Amino acid sequence: MSEAAALSSGKSYHDENFPVASFIIAPRHRAPILTFYRFVRTADDVADNPAASPEHKLRLLEDMRLSLMGLSKASPEGVALHDILAERGLTTDHAADLLEAFRRDVTKLRYADWGELMDYCRYSAMPVGRYVLDVHGESRGTWAMNDALCAALQIINHLQDCAKDYQELDRVYIPLDMMAAHGTKPEDLAVCRSTRELKAAIAELAARNAELLRRSAPFAARIKDGRLSLEVAVIQRLAEDLNDKLLVRDPLSEPVHHRKSDQVKLVISALGRFLADRLGLGSAP
Repeated sequence: MSEAAALSSGKSYHDENFPVASFIIAPRHRAPILTFYRFVRTADDVADNPAASPEHKLRLLEDMRLSLMGLSKASPEGVALHDILAERGLTTDHAADLLEAFRRDVTKLRYADWGELMDYCRYSAMPVGRYVLDVHGESRGTWAMNDALCAALQIINHLQDCAKDYQELDRVYIPLDMMAAHGTKPEDLAVCRSTRELKAAIAELAARNAELLRRSAPFAARIKDGRLSLEVAVIQRLAEDLNDKLLVRDPLSEPVHHRKSDQVKLVISALGRFLADRLGLGSAP
């Protein structure tokens, strides 16, 4: 086990909120996606480990960067990703961008405004979708819609985990100006139920997120690979439903995750939308 892997949360791609290289994806693309996921999951766990010191985390992330670039063998996850990227002729840029986000997770605990949060998402979320698009040979003309969807997924995760992130890591992603405008503050995340003011700030961020999801709505239909298009359609539908929940529910005291039965219904809904788009029938309900 690598030194970084020793800080593992135990989470795998099966535990994520949204599909990662699901059975929908063509088998030939699964290996580079899952190797990328394991690299990212390891780095994320390093950054989020509550026991490790910031200095230790930053050293491990640098080991991963050097191994990704082929300059070290310190990180098996980095070496594995470097090798498969070289084999497939893919860039290291997306993985390197994500490492920048994890370094920020170690050193930056607050975000002043929406612009700062979007700059963070540029490194923490958007590269994931860009990488998957590159694996599939898709046009970079789809990146703007990808970026909107990936940022939206990141913000959903932030809101779902807002209390845990604050209580365990003193990390707050809800923009401080948004909190101040509603008369709340990070310390209000320490309780088991949101105040009216905190809930209003959460709802405002979810409302801003809904605009990102509106911008990403045409994304799946613009993807040439049918399997990837379907997976993105499913992710878009799951995200829309979770964000709708965050507009009205309190993530400190109410469930804002999908049950299996919810997921089945939403996948069916996404499939209907996907088929309508592919057959040129317009948007499905």
